[in-house]
Amino acid sequence: MSLHGARAAALLAWVNSTKVCPDPLNDLSQLQDCSVFIRIIHKIHRSKEGESVLEQPLPERISFIRGFLQKHCRHKLGAENLVSAQKLVDGEELALAKVAVLLLYHTSMSCKSPGDWNEFDYKTQVELASILKFVLDNEESLNENLEPFLLRKAPPSSSGTSSSSFEEHSPPHSLPHKREVRFLELQKIASFPSTNNMLPSPPSSPMGDIMQTPQFQLRRLKKQLAFERENRDGLEMELAENRKLIMEKEAQITTMQQRIDRLAKLNEKQASDQLEPKEMEELREKNESLVGRLHEAFRQCQDLKTEKAQMDRKISQLSEENGDLSFKLREIASHMVQLQEALNELSEEHNAALAQSQEKQGQLEKELHAALQDKKSSEEKIEILQGKISLLEDQLAKLEECSSQEKGEVMGDILKLEELKQEVSSLATKGAELQATVLRLEEEKQLREAALQSERGRFEEEKQQLSSLVTSLQSSLSESHRAQERLEQDLQARDAEGQA
Repeated sequence: MSLHGARAAALLAWVNSTKVCPDPLNDLSQLQDCSVFIRIIHKIHRSKEGESVLEQPLPERISFIRGFLQKHCRHKLGAENLVSAQKLVDGEELALAKVAVLLLYHTSMSCKSPGDWNEFDYKTQVELASILKFVLDNEESLNENLEPFLLRKAPPSSSGTSSSSFEEHSPPHSLPHKREVRFLELQKIASFPSTNNMLPSPPSSPMGDIMQTPQFQLRRLKKQLAFERENRDGLEMELAENRKLIMEKEAQITTMQQRIDRLAKLNEKQASDQLEPKEMEELREKNESLVGRLHEAFRQCQDLKTEKAQMDRKISQLSEENGDLSFKLREIASHMVQLQEALNELSEEHNAALAQSQEKQGQLEKELHAALQDKKSSEEKIEILQGKISLLEDQLAKLEECSSQEKGEVMGDILKLEELKQEVSSLATKGAELQATVLRLEEEKQLREAALQSERGRFEEEKQQLSSLVTSLQSSLSESHRAQERLEQDLQARDAEGQA
């Protein structure tokens, strides 16, 4: 079974957008040597390891790629079965597409600027967004569901993903006042430090919208927290090594101090025995040399202690900030859950209100159609009766010229004529009533349409406000992350000075 054409084309467009190869690729089979994947990893990971791997044979390249996916793409338990090394060696397009999907997911999690996706056309963004949403919804069952998703057959209904499922992801909106109050409560999410400058929501696009969803933002926050925990563990290991080095230096100082003490005692003893001047001079030179070395060792020890104290303070500060960040993440996650629940409730109420409005509008249209039919029928009857009245009036005019006997018959026609006029009058009254009913139904229909349009406008406005809140949360975490990076740079600079 061949790959889903639109998804394969979207993945290929994303690979070309990374600009790691000089000429754009036209088919997934051109990824068979895996060099493009390694260049993408090198661009994301910012390490020179990928450059050396490019010179290795294909099995080593594949091993490097699978190792990267196991380490960075949150699918460590299933990576062995998810991407088969043999299928990559054989250049199977399905296996190549799987690697592209995982690298797209990792890049999206690492990307800080949703605006970068605007270089893709709308259709490509829809497909890329559906791929991202599929991975988010199927993290625990990616081994079973990724292949059907990438092939032409439809994915399992439990995954809830399709080419158009992304468009249904935008949170719906409805009208009741209590939802407006709930929304004001949700604005407390934006009260974290350094979030006074509310950033404008990014331009609406499928990729931008999917990356602003609470599900995606929470997954990115967890990934960044895990990364910062790894950095903290690395700093703690460096601190342990520095502490070990300080202990070794202190042991050396203690040994040298003991040697100096022994030499001092020997010097005193030799001085008391009135040694020769030449021997005393040699002993003095050795003593001065040892004292100089001792002073240098003391200076190095003091520098190491100073550096250790600074690193202790930095580690303490880092741990405190990391704890604050963890607390913020938990609080953000809690707010995200509340936000998602509120959005779900808004969606249900909006759908119910929309269904009720559509049902009411359909009923109005039926009533309007029936009223128009009755009006048309009455007008036809009036026309027929008016024709009969005209005919009878002509007949009466002729009969009035006849004998008195015939005038008796004329009186009957006149009564018959009066009845027709009354019937015409009754039908005219009914027609006027129907006309009023039609006008009333049309006015009510216009009012319903205006209300529905107003509700849609409020829904779009509230959606923009929710997007602004999510953006402010992302800005808060980014600022915490930049503060963490500044601490790491300070510690690296201190470490470089200590080694020099």
